[in-house]
Amino acid sequence: MTIEHPLTLLPAQPSGHAVIAKFFRALGDPTRLRLLEFVLHEEKSVSQCVEHVGLAQGRVSSHLACLADCGYVTARRDGRYTLYRVGDPRVAELVLLGRALAADNAAALSECMRIDHGSAPPAGPAPDLGEGHR
Repeated sequence: MTIEHPLTLLPAQPSGHAVIAKFFRALGDPTRLRLLEFVLHEEKSVSQCVEHVGLAQGRVSSHLACLADCGYVTARRDGRYTLYRVGDPRVAELVLLGRALAADNAAALSECMRIDHGSAPPAGPAPDLGEGHR
């Protein structure tokens, strides 16, 4: 008889747990998610990203630096410009999975009071997160 082992989600070392948590925190900002989507298929300059998200250049640069530091995007210098792009297609898969899980749990997420609501939309009906995710 074969004994099946449970799926291990976290690294064996506790320090690895912090790395995984940091991995998810980098995705925990709506602006960074919008930037990921924007640079998913082609390189974009900081000024294009600023125009897309409508924030000050310094804030956008900070968000892009975070995404680059955490490995979600690659940055390439082209003269005086820095161009950003998602370097790993799994990033899109991860965000789509998150979207599906959020849609399936929209009511519970809307009611959750333990997560910072500083950047959350105002209270009201659960947002529509797309077809096929209910």
